[in-house]
Amino acid sequence: MNRSRKRRAIRNVLLRVAYDGTDFHGWQVQPERATIQGTLAAAFAELFGETVHVCGAGRTDAGVHAEEQAANVRFETPIPLENLARALNGHLPESIRVLSAQEVPLEFHARRDARSKIYRYRMYRGAVCPPSLARYVLHFPYPLDEASMREAAPLFEGTWDFRPFASADASNAREEKITIRTVFSSRLERREEELRYTVEGSGFLYHMVRNMMGALIEVGRQRIEPAAIRELLVSGKGSCPGSTAPARGLTLVRVNYPELITEASAPFSS
Repeated sequence: MNRSRKRRAIRNVLLRVAYDGTDFHGWQVQPERATIQGTLAAAFAELFGETVHVCGAGRTDAGVHAEEQAANVRFETPIPLENLARALNGHLPESIRVLSAQEVPLEFHARRDARSKIYRYRMYRGAVCPPSLARYVLHFPYPLDEASMREAAPLFEGTWDFRPFASADASNAREEKITIRTVFSSRLERREEELRYTVEGSGFLYHMVRNMMGALIEVGRQRIEPAAIRELLVSGKGSCPGSTAPARGLTLVRVNYPELITEASAPFSS
C-alpha cells in the first residue's frame, strides 16, 4: 500500500477561494485558532487523509474578507478537478467556499507568480448601517470632504517606498524588509450610500491598504492636504497620518496571474 502511494503523481492545483473573515484569525495558520489556511488544510486531511500546505497568494488579516483569494496545493489524490471544489465545500464551513480548481505546473507558486492583487475598502456613509452590511463595511456617517478624498486616491499610483504606510509594529515577523511596491490603480468612488476605495498593486505590505484608507479619511476630515500623501511616498519616511482602518471593511477582490494560468480554471457547478 505504501508503495502504491509513492507511485502516485504529485499534482499542483490552483484554488480560488471566497470567505467571510469575520470569525477567523486571518489567513495564516495559528495554534488553537481558526484560520482560513488551517481550515482548508483540515478539509483536505478529512477528505483524502493527506497533510497538505495551502499556499495562499497573500496573508489577509483577522477580519478581512475575500471574494477570490488564490492558493495552490500540492497533493496526490487523483480526484477529478470538477469534483474537487464540491468535495471540499462539503467539509468547509459556509463562511468559506472554494469557487474553482485548476491544474497548474508543479513549479507554480500562488504568491510568487501573482502579477497583481486587487483590494477594495468599503465605507458606509448613511446614518443607519443595514445589519446585512455591518460585517463588511466601516460605518462612517460623519462629515467628509469626499471630493478631496477622490483627488488624493490616485496619488498612491506609481512605484514608491511605502514604508510610511506599512505596519508601525516593527516586530511583526511578517513585515518585509523591502518596502518598495508598485500601485497600478488607486481610485475612490461613491456608490449610493457607500464610498468604495479600490486599489490594484504588485503586492502590499502588512496593513498597507488599511493605512492608505486611514490616510484618505484624514484627507476627508480636512486634517491633511492630499499633497501630504505624495510627500510621504517621495521621502519614504515618516508615519501614516490617521489610524489604521478597521479590518471588516477590507476585501481581497482578486489575484491576477499570467493568461496561461487564468484561462483554464474548472469552476464548481452543482
